[in-house]
Amino acid sequence: MSTVKANNLMNVDGGIPTVKGQKLIPTAWVNFNGTSTVAIRASENVSSITDNGTGDYSANFAVAMANINYSVSTSGSSHISTHSGYTAYLYGSTNINPLSTGSVRVQCIRHDATFRDLPIVTITILGGQA
Repeated sequence: MSTVKANNLMNVDGGIPTVKGQKLIPTAWVNFNGTSTVAIRASENVSSITDNGTGDYSANFAVAMANINYSVSTSGSSHISTHSGYTAYLYGSTNINPLSTGSVRVQCIRHDATFRDLPIVTITILGGQA
């Protein structure tokens, strides 16, 4: 068996390399501030975030997805940990609607079913690009 070692892999177009149809690596991901002026901290294949209202965001893809049958994983926190021993509260309830090839809409929902802006929102997409 051969071993390939590299520091960086890139496809010929400069995007995420294809590995078994890109099912094993994130096709897109983003970590952003969802409060006040919404801002991306770090991302791959996410060109911008649209603030649709309280706790309601759209992640816009730089390169479109091949179809709407991709997987979306989300998380968020209402607190930013600034020292050790601090417990962040995670909001696992999110609506993901609608799926489209150009963006995904995520809504952060509190335990009482109200929408909430969060200082930490993360979205990870698995699926093929167009």
